[in-house]
Amino acid sequence: MKKQHIILLFILLTSALSVMAFSGKDIPIRFQQLPVKAQQVIKKHFPNQKIALAKMENELLSKSYEVIFTNGTKIEFDSKGQWTNIDCKHSQVPSALIPPAILNYVKKHYLRSIITEVERKRRTIQIELNNGIDLTFNSNYQIIEID
Repeated sequence: MKKQHIILLFILLTSALSVMAFSGKDIPIRFQQLPVKAQQVIKKHFPNQKIALAKMENELLSKSYEVIFTNGTKIEFDSKGQWTNIDCKHSQVPSALIPPAILNYVKKHYLRSIITEVERKRRTIQIELNNGIDLTFNSNYQIIEID
């Protein structure tokens, strides 16, 4: 009986270590291996950009994807292909990807600024302007923090 417990414990530990070793690894992939929604975002909003690298990150319980274009723009996607972060460095994030209420707020309060990064989290959306200001909005698109 003790021997069976030891063998079971060994199997469980080996399995756990295998999962931990596999998680967090970046695997280069082709564009066609991205989720369909991610492919659609890229085709529609970044049609003239050339992809330098597309990769999948295996996390413990899910996958995420990252696409880096040759101009430095980077887009992160969740396992379903929904974008979670778009970082255009020094150019403007496509307006169609930003909620209209946030665009209107930026146009009204930061006339000469453009949105260079947008990050969508569970309950907030954070944007970065080209002047270095970070704005955080709640799920109702109301400003909750300026940094």
